Amino acid sequence: MALIPLKDDNPLARIHFQYVTVVLIAICVAVFFWQASLRTVNSAQVVYGLGSPPVVLLGDKKLPPEFAMAPAEMTLLTSMFLHGRWMHLICNMLYFWVFGDNVEDPMGHGRFLAFYLLCGLMASSAHVATNLSSEVTTIGAFGIIFSILGAYLVLHPRAQVLTLVVRFPMRYRPSSSWACGLACSSPTPR
Repeated sequence: MALIPLKDDNPLARIHFQYVTVVLIAICVAVFFWQASLRTVNSAQVVYGLGSPPVVLLGDKKLPPEFAMAPAEMTLLTSMFLHGRWMHLICNMLYFWVFGDNVEDPMGHGRFLAFYLLCGLMASSAHVATNLSSEVTTIGAFGIIFSILGAYLVLHPRAQVLTLVVRFPMRYRPSSSWACGLACSSPTPR
């Protein structure tokens, strides 16, 4: 099942237009089109060079020189503007469009931009802290989007959001390995 937000019932009260939200969406879309325009090898270079792999950030490993596009610390920032696939970009930007304006409104443009960047840095840092030896490069704005959703819920707990609910038919037959996994993960009495 997918929940797709279409719009909310909160008009802007303090700002006339959500400039920061629109500019950040435009940057993410422009970066995505730039990535998509590159050859496969160059696109991989961008993902590794501007994404944030924990082992590189922690200094345990180094990227090959041709992949190092920014200092490792900067990739905590640059990674939040990269997206892997169309659906990754569309989902992030749709949620950002629906909920971002009502978080930007009470914060104001400058504080909202700072909030966006801080949430991105915290999400990337949390990924690094929980995956110390991971060589997987982190990209995207999911951490930021979830932070904006959290702020939206705090600021507008009673807001109504028009949501499209899409159901996917799925068949599932538990296998013996599923039953074993469930049994092994169940708490045992002491």
